Amino acid sequence: MGLLSKPIKTLDDLFVHHLQDLYYAEQQITKALPKMISKVSDPQLKLGFEVHLGETRNHIKRLEKLFQMHGESPKAVTCPAIDGIIEEADEIMGDASDQEVLDAAALAAAQAVEHYEIARYGTLMAWAKQLGRSDCAEVLAPTLEEEKATDAKLTQIAEAHVNRVAASSR
Repeated sequence: MGLLSKPIKTLDDLFVHHLQDLYYAEQQITKALPKMISKVSDPQLKLGFEVHLGETRNHIKRLEKLFQMHGESPKAVTCPAIDGIIEEADEIMGDASDQEVLDAAALAAAQAVEHYEIARYGTLMAWAKQLGRSDCAEVLAPTLEEEKATDAKLTQIAEAHVNRVAASSR
């Protein structure tokens, strides 16, 4: 059992714990994205990060709604996974001496975040359905689709421009 968290005895307990985990993760992402926006130079990447920052704020609101629907107060529990991804991104971007390489590093870090979120939101949807909470699954569905769409947009930006430019930097 984690510090200050209650025991996880049921799938419902696990569902709530993962809501808390994602609540923390989304809050950390809203802190990290403005820093990334200020560091990247590629206009499409910057715009993509700005759009996703707005989406992330909506994700937090949806999570708060899910807590309410579940009879719980919104509460975050530390998510070592997202902390590690963000810490690694900060380190790699700090070590990048070339702006184009920094853009590629920031994009890769953002995709690592998206993949983590896609996994978590997908799991929560499956659990909600298993628990007979199709109402919760319906609230989760738009967020999962936005995370997938962001990942696809980042892939498109990487393949169309950012990776090519970074590869030609010397």
